[in-house]
Amino acid sequence: MKKRKEQVERPVEKPSVKYDEVKPDGEKLQKVLARLGLGSRRKLEESIQAGEIRVNGKVAKLGDRVVTADKIKIKGRPVVLDDKIENRILLYHKPVGEVCSRKDPEGRATVFDGLPRLKSGRWVSVGRLDYNTSGLLLLTTDGELANALMHPSRQVEREYLVRVMGRVDDAMLNRLKTGVDLDDGPARFTDIQEGGSDSDGINRFFYVVLSEGRNREVRRLWESQGVTVSRLKRVRYGDVFIPSKLKKGQWMELGARDADVVYTMGQLEPKPVYQPPKKLADKRERQAQKSGKHIANRGKVRGK
Repeated sequence: MKKRKEQVERPVEKPSVKYDEVKPDGEKLQKVLARLGLGSRRKLEESIQAGEIRVNGKVAKLGDRVVTADKIKIKGRPVVLDDKIENRILLYHKPVGEVCSRKDPEGRATVFDGLPRLKSGRWVSVGRLDYNTSGLLLLTTDGELANALMHPSRQVEREYLVRVMGRVDDAMLNRLKTGVDLDDGPARFTDIQEGGSDSDGINRFFYVVLSEGRNREVRRLWESQGVTVSRLKRVRYGDVFIPSKLKKGQWMELGARDADVVYTMGQLEPKPVYQPPKKLADKRERQAQKSGKHIANRGKVRGK
């Protein structure tokens, strides 16, 4: 009698994950792209709904999650995902004569020219200062933070030192605080403080505060009253003031305590900023102290 062969149990094959299934271990697409500084979550959600974003060759949809290995394109342009991006925040003293665009069609200098280089990610500016305005500019590798700080609902205060040429009286100051109509709607300063005058008395200085960041709003408010802004410098953004020791064109990196303040300003849960080892930290400190030299070098080139 032949022995019956024992039946060997075969392992049950698990169904393969389909490409269009949501990855439970990923992050929402719009959140990842916002962190890279490619727009606010709302704007990116609109781009997804408009079919402008593709993930792994397929049109993305709201609710999609992505991981680092995914291939993403926005309007045909590839987006590089990197889970090793260092979370960093810089305070930059912008000089007159630089634009806040990454590239300028007129070939003018940009605020990004003198910033420290990044191995991954990119610097995102928190708002803009126009070509003829100097002062405090925050930059970060966390695009989500930048978008939160700029969102009108946060009402983060911006304070400026402005030099005004022309007659200024109390009635004018009251109008500027009560509100005036500009081309893009009513606007006003939430506070105005006297800052003195120059030796000949032609120019007067004021500290003014806004709770929004519309294009050239400070200049347009004063110009609506028939006076001219001859100098404009931002001295505060929310709870962050520009240090007196920081010269034009120089930057400084914010540590953990100051970074927590910035995240709180944006009504976000604070994230830890990258803490480099001592040798690298010392190198960054030397870079910060030498920053601003690109402005002097720029002047030498123009002089040739």
